[in-house]
Amino acid sequence: MKSSGLNTKITKAIIPVAGYGTRFLPATKAQPKEMLPVIDKPAVQIAVEEAVRSGITDIILITGQSKRAIEDHFDRNADLEMRLRLAKKSKELAEVIGVSELANFIYIRQTRPLGNGDAVLQAESVLGQEPFVVVWTDDYIVSKKLCIKQMIDVYQEYQSPVIGVLAVPRGDITKYGIIKNKHIKNNVHEVLGIIEKPSLAEAPSNLAVLKGYVFTPDIFPVLKKTRSGKGGEIWLADAVLALMKKRSIFACEFTGTIYDLGSKLGWLKANIFEGLKHDSLGPELRKYLKKIR
Repeated sequence: MKSSGLNTKITKAIIPVAGYGTRFLPATKAQPKEMLPVIDKPAVQIAVEEAVRSGITDIILITGQSKRAIEDHFDRNADLEMRLRLAKKSKELAEVIGVSELANFIYIRQTRPLGNGDAVLQAESVLGQEPFVVVWTDDYIVSKKLCIKQMIDVYQEYQSPVIGVLAVPRGDITKYGIIKNKHIKNNVHEVLGIIEKPSLAEAPSNLAVLKGYVFTPDIFPVLKKTRSGKGGEIWLADAVLALMKKRSIFACEFTGTIYDLGSKLGWLKANIFEGLKHDSLGPELRKYLKKIR
């Protein structure tokens, strides 16, 4: 196993949020998909909070057209804060101020929809020679351990890029990129290959690529050489396969339940799951669900 990573603490995370969210139209015509809430917290905030709890201090949001609401969400709102103070709503005031103080936010606009690989490439000048995390807001994984922190821990041990993976049911294998793996220890695998949305006969495992990546700076020259793939876009998965020829790449296997916030059903399930746990909503929601069975 080859390894040549940088022994550097990871403090920066890229969160691509430039997509159009077409699966949620017309709701996402003017509203970013990433602002759709699980109960009362937008998907992008959920991702940011997990990153911060995992040790990230700088959040680089790769935005696009019609994404201004995301920037406003993480900014201060003087008028709202004043109204909450006058209404003596101290809890709500603390919450809205706290959102803007979660991290140091950096916004970079992806001017053309050229894929998730191009989105990551936009942040090269900000990241320099530092390793970093890429986080997908759609992949909401309910786990006892922070998924982002687990990926960072694997990177710190092996000093090589890391892919997040989760074992998925056989019926879901065709929905994801699936890795070919060599088990190393515990929840760590070496990645030998990736097959995008394989048939059940083609699938080398049931470990689906989910949540995000930890990358070292050598991903950038690889991305620059990566040719456009499906839809004329530059895909991170293609760059990972190219990088794999030069160095070892590892997978961090999570345990938990995945809710795809990028799909209507996944988003609805996540809201029901969190709603049932909610102190004030849970009892009434449980009664309602029993009533409509």
